[in-house]
Amino acid sequence: MKILVMNGPNLNFLGIREKEVYGTEDYPYLVKLMEDFAKEHQIELEVFQSNHEGAIIDRIQEAYFDGTEGLLINPGAFTHYSYAIRDALSSIRVKKVEVHISNIEEREDFRKISVTKDACDYQIFGQGLKGYLLGLEYLLKNS
Repeated sequence: MKILVMNGPNLNFLGIREKEVYGTEDYPYLVKLMEDFAKEHQIELEVFQSNHEGAIIDRIQEAYFDGTEGLLINPGAFTHYSYAIRDALSSIRVKKVEVHISNIEEREDFRKISVTKDACDYQIFGQGLKGYLLGLEYLLKNS
Protein backbone atom coordinates (compact mmCIF):
# COMPACT_ATOMS: atom_id res chain seq x y z
CA MET A 1 0.00 0.00 0.00
CA LYS A 2 1.22 3.49 -0.88
CA ILE A 3 0.42 6.24 1.63
CA LEU A 4 1.22 9.93 1.40
CA VAL A 5 1.58 11.88 4.66
CA MET A 6 1.30 15.63 4.26
CA ASN A 7 2.14 18.24 6.87
CA GLY A 8 1.34 21.90 6.52
CA PRO A 9 2.75 25.11 7.95
CA ASN A 10 4.97 25.04 11.00
CA LEU A 11 4.86 21.27 11.50
CA ASN A 12 8.57 21.29 10.65
CA PHE A 13 8.97 23.32 13.88
CA LEU A 14 7.78 20.52 16.16
CA GLY A 15 9.86 20.49 19.32
CA ILE A 16 10.57 24.20 18.86
CA ARG A 17 7.18 25.92 18.89
CA GLU A 18 4.67 25.83 21.73
CA LYS A 19 6.07 22.76 23.46
CA GLU A 20 3.25 22.86 25.97
CA VAL A 21 0.80 22.28 23.10
CA TYR A 22 2.75 20.16 20.60
CA GLY A 23 5.28 18.41 22.83
CA THR A 24 9.06 18.27 22.86
CA GLU A 25 9.68 15.70 20.13
CA ASP A 26 10.95 17.22 16.89
CA TYR A 27 9.87 16.73 13.28
CA PRO A 28 12.57 14.14 12.43
CA TYR A 29 11.30 12.11 15.40
CA LEU A 30 7.77 12.17 13.95
CA VAL A 31 9.01 11.13 10.52
CA LYS A 32 11.03 8.24 11.98
CA LEU A 33 8.02 7.14 14.03
CA MET A 34 5.96 6.88 10.85
CA GLU A 35 8.76 5.28 8.84
CA ASP A 36 9.19 2.58 11.48
CA PHE A 37 5.44 1.91 11.43
CA ALA A 38 5.46 1.78 7.63
CA LYS A 39 8.35 -0.67 7.55
CA GLU A 40 6.65 -2.93 10.09
CA HIS A 41 3.41 -2.93 8.08
CA GLN A 42 5.02 -3.03 4.62
CA ILE A 43 3.67 0.36 3.60
CA GLU A 44 5.29 2.47 0.91
CA LEU A 45 5.36 5.82 2.71
CA GLU A 46 6.11 9.31 1.50
CA VAL A 47 6.22 12.19 3.97
CA PHE A 48 5.81 15.70 2.58
CA GLN A 49 5.89 19.01 4.46
CA SER A 50 5.42 22.52 3.17
CA ASN A 51 4.68 25.94 4.57
CA HIS A 52 3.17 26.93 1.22
CA GLU A 53 -0.46 26.37 0.27
CA GLY A 54 0.23 25.98 -3.44
CA ALA A 55 2.89 23.31 -2.86
CA ILE A 56 0.44 21.30 -0.77
CA ILE A 57 -2.22 21.58 -3.47
CA ASP A 58 0.27 20.57 -6.16
CA ARG A 59 1.30 17.48 -4.18
CA ILE A 60 -2.32 16.45 -3.57
CA GLN A 61 -2.96 16.71 -7.30
CA GLU A 62 0.16 14.65 -8.06
CA ALA A 63 -1.24 11.95 -5.76
CA TYR A 64 -4.06 11.48 -8.25
CA PHE A 65 -1.56 10.23 -10.83
CA ASP A 66 1.18 8.52 -8.81
CA GLY A 67 -0.60 5.50 -7.33
CA THR A 68 -1.21 6.93 -3.87
CA GLU A 69 -3.78 4.72 -2.12
CA GLY A 70 -4.24 6.65 1.11
CA LEU A 71 -3.54 10.16 2.35
CA LEU A 72 -2.92 11.38 5.88
CA ILE A 73 -2.88 15.16 6.22
CA ASN A 74 -2.26 17.68 8.97
CA PRO A 75 -3.01 20.92 7.13
CA GLY A 76 -1.86 23.02 10.09
CA ALA A 77 -3.40 26.49 10.07
CA PHE A 78 -4.74 25.87 6.54
CA THR A 79 -7.29 23.58 8.23
CA HIS A 80 -9.29 26.61 9.26
CA TYR A 81 -9.53 28.59 6.04
CA SER A 82 -8.07 26.90 2.95
CA TYR A 83 -10.95 26.06 0.68
CA ALA A 84 -8.33 25.52 -2.03
CA ILE A 85 -6.78 22.61 -0.09
CA ARG A 86 -10.28 21.33 0.69
CA ASP A 87 -11.14 21.33 -3.02
CA ALA A 88 -7.88 19.56 -3.88
CA LEU A 89 -8.61 16.87 -1.27
CA SER A 90 -12.12 16.45 -2.69
CA SER A 91 -10.66 15.93 -6.15
CA ILE A 92 -8.89 12.67 -5.36
CA ARG A 93 -10.72 9.43 -4.63
CA VAL A 94 -8.55 7.74 -2.01
CA LYS A 95 -9.17 7.34 1.70
CA LYS A 96 -8.09 10.47 3.54
CA VAL A 97 -7.49 11.14 7.23
CA GLU A 98 -7.10 14.58 8.79
CA VAL A 99 -4.93 14.56 11.91
CA HIS A 100 -4.12 17.20 14.52
CA ILE A 101 -1.64 16.77 17.36
CA SER A 102 -3.50 18.97 19.84
CA ASN A 103 -7.12 18.77 20.93
CA ILE A 104 -8.58 21.39 18.60
CA GLU A 105 -11.91 21.25 20.48
CA GLU A 106 -10.25 22.66 23.60
CA ARG A 107 -8.32 25.50 21.98
CA GLU A 108 -9.18 28.88 20.48
CA ASP A 109 -12.56 29.12 18.74
CA PHE A 110 -11.04 29.46 15.27
CA ARG A 111 -9.23 26.12 15.69
CA LYS A 112 -12.54 24.31 16.20
CA ILE A 113 -13.43 25.01 12.57
CA SER A 114 -12.08 22.68 9.92
CA VAL A 115 -12.96 23.45 6.32
CA THR A 116 -10.91 20.42 5.21
CA LYS A 117 -12.55 17.83 7.50
CA ASP A 118 -15.51 17.11 5.21
CA ALA A 119 -13.14 16.32 2.34
CA CYS A 120 -11.63 13.55 4.47
CA ASP A 121 -13.05 10.23 5.60
CA TYR A 122 -11.91 10.47 9.19
CA GLN A 123 -10.49 13.00 11.64
CA ILE A 124 -8.17 12.41 14.60
CA PHE A 125 -7.19 15.08 17.12
CA GLY A 126 -5.80 15.37 20.61
CA GLN A 127 -3.73 12.19 20.48
CA GLY A 128 -0.33 13.82 20.15
CA LEU A 129 2.05 12.24 17.65
CA LYS A 130 0.30 8.91 18.22
CA GLY A 131 -2.55 10.37 16.14
CA TYR A 132 -0.40 9.90 13.04
CA LEU A 133 -0.03 6.18 13.78
CA LEU A 134 -3.76 5.90 14.43
CA GLY A 135 -4.35 7.55 11.07
CA LEU A 136 -2.02 5.13 9.31
CA GLU A 137 -3.82 2.21 10.99
CA TYR A 138 -7.17 3.59 9.80
CA LEU A 139 -5.88 3.82 6.23
CA LEU A 140 -4.51 0.27 6.38
CA LYS A 141 -7.85 -1.12 7.55
CA ASN A 142 -10.12 0.98 5.33
CA SER A 143 -8.40 1.48 1.99
